[in-house]
Parts: sequence; structure tokens; C-alpha cells
Amino acid sequence: MSFPLIIGIIVVVYLLNSIKILNEYERGVIFRLGRILARPKGPGVIFVFFPIDRMERISLRTVTLDVPPQDIITKDNVSVKVNAVVYYRVMDPSHAVLEVEDYHFATSQMSQTSLRSTVGQVSLDELLSEREKINSELQLIIDKATDPWGVKVSHVEIKHVDLPQEMQRAMARQAEAERERRAKVISAEGEFQASQKLSQAAEILQKQPMSLQMRYLQTLMDISTEKSSIIVFPLPLEMLKWFKTEGER
Repeated sequence: MSFPLIIGIIVVVYLLNSIKILNEYERGVIFRLGRILARPKGPGVIFVFFPIDRMERISLRTVTLDVPPQDIITKDNVSVKVNAVVYYRVMDPSHAVLEVEDYHFATSQMSQTSLRSTVGQVSLDELLSEREKINSELQLIIDKATDPWGVKVSHVEIKHVDLPQEMQRAMARQAEAERERRAKVISAEGEFQASQKLSQAAEILQKQPMSLQMRYLQTLMDISTEKSSIIVFPLPLEMLKWFKTEGER
């Protein structure tokens, strides 16, 4: 094998190894002799001439970051465990490579510290009832911190709040007492409204004595729906005059 042929084979192999293919969601940050090129390369076919060039492959897809449970003491001195999920993506591949050593690890650590500091400034009731507000505050804090790295945090969501067993029992007793209070208030309001209606009905019946007698008979009919019932009721003497014959009258 001649020397020119060997050189040709080496050149062909070198060129083939220099060909890199980047997917649509990937960009390549190229360092040439230690200096970054002006713009990231890709997608498609690019050339990386080793050892002159060195490439950092960066994904532009949204990353779902699971923040592990954090032991946090709330503003009202309640110890809780809170975990969250963070959605982010790289907007500037050059900054993600130049400004931070590992943007994924840095974003994870920033999310954990921000979660502890933000939840530590609210009470337990606010943490349970105003979760959307806390999520928005976390998103703004983390996004502002990661912006110099070319990372955009689009959404932060608190997934779970783990309370101590003593606090869960206390909240259960509080909820039960609240339900009993509401039941008593509703019952009292119903009796008050019923008494008002009865008072109004009594005033109407008082104006028409005959209506009272008809109401009395209607009550007897309602009671007599059960065939096995024996009803004893007084009969006013005034009603007997309805049954007198014409001669007696």
C-alpha cells in the first residue's frame, strides 16, 4: 500500500469522524482553540475538527426537575416536608455553557434553596390555602436567579406537603369542631325561620276562626293515613249544630 493511499484513508476517516449530526431540539456550542464561536451550530450536519474544535451538546427541550422533599420550619414554627417540581428549558446555549459549570445541577440547587426560604416565610395556613401564590413567587425567584445562565423557568408547582402526625390530628379535630359549629348554626337558623313562619300563620288563622277548624280537620286526616292507628280527639260542641235536623232548628 502506497504512502499517498494511506494518507488518503487517514484523511477520509478524519473527515468522517468530524461529521456530527444534531437533532432538531439540539444545539452545539463549538470551542475552537479554546474560544467559543459566535453562534451555536445545528440542527443538522455540522463539522467538528478534532483536536482544534470541541463541542458541547445542549438540549433545548423542557426539562422536568423533581425537587426532593425539604425539611422546612414555617413562619408559625411548624415542621413540614415539602417537595416540588420545576419546569425549565435552555434559551441561550452559549450562556448555559459559559456562565455555569453544570446548569442542571445549579438549577436543582437553586430550586431547593428557594423552596426552603420561600416556604419558611409563610405560615402553615398560607402554605395549604395559598399554594398558587407561593408557586408564582417561587417561579419568579428561580427564574431571576437562572436568567444569567440562559435558563428559563416556566413553571413551579408544590406537589406535596407532609405534616407531622400530631399536626394532622389537631387539624382533624379543628375541622370536626368547625363542621359541628356550622351544623348548629344552620339548625338554629332553621328554627328561627320556622318560628317566624309559624307566627305569621298564627296571625292569619286568628283573623279567620273557621280556618283554624279546617286546619284541625286537615291534621286529623294526615294522622289517619295509617289504618292501624286509633285516634281519640275532642269534638267542639259548636260543630254539633251542623248535624241538627230542620225541625230541631
